Amino acid sequence: MRRKTFAARVWSKLLAFDKELGLLRRGDRVLAAVSGGPDSVCLAHFLRGMGRRKGFSVSLMHVHHGLRGLDADRDAQFTLALGRDWGLPACVAAVAVRGLAGERGQGLEAAARKLRYQALTRAARRLGCNKVATGHHLDDQAETVLLHLLRGTRLAALAGISPCRPLAKGITLVRPLLPLRRSEVMLYLKLHGLKCRQDKSNRDTHFTRNWVRRKVLPLLETRNPQVRERLAGFAAQVRGLKLGCGKPPEL
Repeated sequence: MRRKTFAARVWSKLLAFDKELGLLRRGDRVLAAVSGGPDSVCLAHFLRGMGRRKGFSVSLMHVHHGLRGLDADRDAQFTLALGRDWGLPACVAAVAVRGLAGERGQGLEAAARKLRYQALTRAARRLGCNKVATGHHLDDQAETVLLHLLRGTRLAALAGISPCRPLAKGITLVRPLLPLRRSEVMLYLKLHGLKCRQDKSNRDTHFTRNWVRRKVLPLLETRNPQVRERLAGFAAQVRGLKLGCGKPPEL
């Protein structure tokens, strides 16, 4: 696929998604959650361009979970450097994931998610941001629907990841990259010459999400190459095709 054709197709997808839902508006103050990984770097770059185009401000924030030693420190440093290079405000917040997980008897993933959104909410309030953006994409949506099916859940949870939901009073959580496949995110980075960090724990199939990502979905794709899109479409149907803000789901 030619570079210009790919860029136009992806940009068109993102613009159409944003226009349909009204995720990003002139005058917004957007706080982007940046782990340093491919999804969040793509998100930050897209928001930077859209901010210039539509007239809203963008800040970057990295949440340091304290779980991966020097690698985690380097992820935080990477985000701060990205902010400096792009002329965007950037900050880091440290959270005690192991402490909360032990205290409440939760898994590390659940504790990290809870603390991450709490940290993002506090930072958004401090910085006067009315939007918080995360880099969830279509593959994340497919994985989430499968995970809920495997674990057993109520029908509402099969709506998956909401494109937009209230996070706190006056603050909305948005997912501008939700229409993109992971492969499109990676090509986006390559096209724009963007560097990113890689979390080695994402390869560990002892974590159920990684097992679904690396084993289950590729196997299902051998029978249906469009299975990710089908699962994401199913989630949209469960949401009653109401793609705007609604009752907050788990994610």
